[in-house]
Amino acid sequence: MNIYKIIFSGSGGQGVITAAIVLAEAAALYENLHAVQAQSYGPEARGGATRSDIIISKTPIHYPKVAHPNFLVCLTQESYNKFSNLVIPGGKIVIDSRFVTPKRAVDASQKSYPMLETVMEHFENPIVHNICMLGVTIQLTNIVKPESLMKIFEERMPPKFVDMNKKALQLGMELALV
Repeated sequence: MNIYKIIFSGSGGQGVITAAIVLAEAAALYENLHAVQAQSYGPEARGGATRSDIIISKTPIHYPKVAHPNFLVCLTQESYNKFSNLVIPGGKIVIDSRFVTPKRAVDASQKSYPMLETVMEHFENPIVHNICMLGVTIQLTNIVKPESLMKIFEERMPPKFVDMNKKALQLGMELALV
């Protein structure tokens, strides 16, 4: 695909904006692709609705917002209810099975993964839920190489969190294969 229009959605504190920034930076810095990332969230610091748009393309990008994504991730029921009808026909919707029950008939493939549950089993801490989601995303899209994301982890994260994030990315990639 020449262009990916992606929305990561959830609630404040889940790290969807951080995951989007990491993905866009990996694409632009290490994959020789054009990438933009934009975000919006409610007035609450934590718990409010959050959305991050990512466009990754082989050609220049002229507008940074995503009206109709071909790939949508929903980590809350509210975000699923709000954004699932935006996905283009034939697109993909990924949901966290702990928080989201698909209710809509949409012309997109919908796949549910126990992302938070899996993270809690392996890390006993939800801090890398977003990175597990990122692993699922790159496994399903092949948009960037895992090594590109790991370079961003090494450059942007405190050293004590790099290994945990690498493991969470791998966990998400493995989860997407199930």
